[in-house]
Amino acid sequence: MDQASERAHFVDVHWAKLVQAVNMVMPIADELFSSGMLQWETYSKIKSANTGQDKMREIYETLQSGGKKVKSAFYVNLKKHEPDLFGELDTYKKWIQKEYEYVIEYNSLPGESVLLSERYVRPLISMRHTERREWEEEMCSVGESFQQLFVSRNNANKDSSILDALFSADHKGIHPSSVILQGNSGIGKSFTAQKIMLDWVSGNLSKVEFDCLFHLKCKDVNRMSGDFSLPELLSFNSNLSSDQISQILQKSPEKVLILIDGFDELRFSSDDSSNMTKVKCLSEKSPLEASLKALLKGHILHESFLLVTTRSTATKTLGGFLKYPQRFTEIIGFSEKEVNEYFKRFFQEGEHFSSAFNCVAANETLLTACSIPVICWIVCTVMRERFSDCVDVMSGLETTTSIYVDFVMTLLEHHGHGLHRSVPTLMRSVGQLAESGMLEGQVLFEEKSVHETISECPFLCKFLSKRRVHQETMYSFMHLSFQEFFTALYYITLDERELLDKLTECFHSETQAYLHIYLDKDFPLKYGWPEPNFLAVVQFLLGLCNKEVSSTLKSMDNLSVSSCIQPQLEEWILDIAKMGNYSFLPYILHCLYELHEEEFVKRVMDTWQELNILTVQNFSDSHVIDLLSAVGEGKQLQDLKLNGGCVSDESVRQLLKALLKQKSVGGLQIAVMSISAESTLILTDFLQWELAWKEISLRSSDAKSLCSSLRLFTDEGNLVVNVVKWCSSSQNQPSISEIILRCAENTGLNLTSFLQAFSRVNNITEKSADFEKQVDALLSLLSSVSGLIAINLSVPFLTETWASRILFLVQSCRNLEVIKFKLVLPDEIKEELTPSEFWEQQPSFSDQ
Repeated sequence: MDQASERAHFVDVHWAKLVQAVNMVMPIADELFSSGMLQWETYSKIKSANTGQDKMREIYETLQSGGKKVKSAFYVNLKKHEPDLFGELDTYKKWIQKEYEYVIEYNSLPGESVLLSERYVRPLISMRHTERREWEEEMCSVGESFQQLFVSRNNANKDSSILDALFSADHKGIHPSSVILQGNSGIGKSFTAQKIMLDWVSGNLSKVEFDCLFHLKCKDVNRMSGDFSLPELLSFNSNLSSDQISQILQKSPEKVLILIDGFDELRFSSDDSSNMTKVKCLSEKSPLEASLKALLKGHILHESFLLVTTRSTATKTLGGFLKYPQRFTEIIGFSEKEVNEYFKRFFQEGEHFSSAFNCVAANETLLTACSIPVICWIVCTVMRERFSDCVDVMSGLETTTSIYVDFVMTLLEHHGHGLHRSVPTLMRSVGQLAESGMLEGQVLFEEKSVHETISECPFLCKFLSKRRVHQETMYSFMHLSFQEFFTALYYITLDERELLDKLTECFHSETQAYLHIYLDKDFPLKYGWPEPNFLAVVQFLLGLCNKEVSSTLKSMDNLSVSSCIQPQLEEWILDIAKMGNYSFLPYILHCLYELHEEEFVKRVMDTWQELNILTVQNFSDSHVIDLLSAVGEGKQLQDLKLNGGCVSDESVRQLLKALLKQKSVGGLQIAVMSISAESTLILTDFLQWELAWKEISLRSSDAKSLCSSLRLFTDEGNLVVNVVKWCSSSQNQPSISEIILRCAENTGLNLTSFLQAFSRVNNITEKSADFEKQVDALLSLLSSVSGLIAINLSVPFLTETWASRILFLVQSCRNLEVIKFKLVLPDEIKEELTPSEFWEQQPSFSDQ
């Protein structure tokens, strides 16, 4: 932006304030008239206007019609005749722009910083208190249900700036004087405060008009001592002197917003404030607490506006201090859309963005946790480090447990102010509360039960609700997964006997009466299965046993993992694996993934010569990530059948990439979301490798898929390609229901073009004018395959068109040895099959 454009932008952004603030209107008008920027008629109107504001409004029409040239001239004369005005509006804003444009990350080294725009994504904001039912539902949900509940709570205007939304009029047309912006630890309150300051500087406010914003950081207030006036307090985070601030506050207090960030960090006394010094004016010096309370209550600067950020634990106290009318708002975090945007900004839309986000999106627990912005940052930071080490992210993102441990350490270090207990003692208290909830099936805790064990904790949320004619205060963890994690963290602090007793009861809850008959005294968890609500706790326990994670815990105030946990859980996993019940497979795979112990994974994989996941419903991308880790660390697999769910192209790509590490591949069957051009390119890339393989088979029920089934297998040194298209009714029968090709090893077959041609023929009927053209295209493509040896076509009708095209194919394919033309009547065409029906009808690998 050139200088004239910058000056014009300044005039446009600050015009509403300039109308009220400029006093030297006529000297400016004289200068503009003398330089030919004002016509006599306009100059006369300005001169005859009664007030300074009316004179400025007359000038406005000329500024608008004259464009940036006239606005630039106005700016120059404004600065000449109103230098003090620029001292307030310009210098202070330039200081804010410079100070607030960058942020220091938790792991930044001296001199390091990043742009706020690369780390800040506007979070979802609720403009009301959450009801108890809503909170319980959100706490216990994951995946799509969590996303829907989460987004439904966001009722702030998305099209306006945050400040416009927070101070907008309510349904009665009333604007709040004070706004509480609540948010849990790590949710982005301070970043939001920083963004609000930059929005004001940049003129990104369209509805609310503030001449000046001041930012008071409560963590800085805690470092002060002595008596201060309010202007002196505000000057600590400003380039303005206390005298300059005092002038601004007295000139137009109704145009001032004071942003108080981190109210929960203030160390206010618990004494009765009735004995406290009463502050009556701006210049009066008083104890810090007295000055702040006078501001909050409106005893001074009553006309000004307040925006106060706080954790939920201090909201009730803050509400009792603030002047009216008040408004409660809450930062609730990121939905999947905001998580995606955060990853995009963090990786600057580079090549790693998609890989990183897809990996997280496939893990429902981790994606849900990423609703907390600081966890987004932790995950992205870890992934960036893995990328820099040239590690394949999909083959092993840091375990979910390791991310949760990093989160706990971050909150303890940067949000653990006011904690009076040692970390092990705090973890034990929090863990006891978490376990009690797991045992009782509750996610909300009464205030009394929390205060009996924990006085202050950054891991708990507090919310108020109405119960009949009373107020009710409840506590919870940020999500059920954190409650499960802290339960596991509590278990590692127990001695061996107490831990085994708790786990034994959990694993054998339904067989206590006859437990003595079959219980293995050395490994009491064997032959059992965790209660449903403790499944995730066991996975976190295994994650805490991971060597790197346990080492991290050791550094966190000497937290150590009991040595008995890992052998007991490993013996239990081996026993489950030997049973061969594949319904347990996804769970066991994730247990192995959390443990991340290569030698043990190999032992488990030795028990699975064939992985048949036909019976496992909804086997998805998240399970594939766990499988990749196991396949990468385990021994040779004979057969792998992923037929009970639906996975993406990216999961297929990563799975085939993992299989390349093996000497040979047996049979591979995968149910995919869709067989697309991308799917075929992935297969083509895989086939380029000199790797022994027996069969690769894809199946999809997607109507838009190029085909319903694609099978490739080798037979006597030849490649056999089997393509099938099903239909849902006889009215929608395919023109070609099946094609089987047998080709020499070096076929020259373009698999993608072949399937696309096959699909185009099946997307039209024989009555279509384009039918013969599409058939010609398909058969011409086949005639160009030099290694084509045999072909088998299945069609519903033998027509003259088909007969002539087949004759052409015979004549043009010199190496063609066998051609079969099979009629499939409408009532013989298979309708779409369930996964189990389809795979049961396929020949086994040994039959090929």
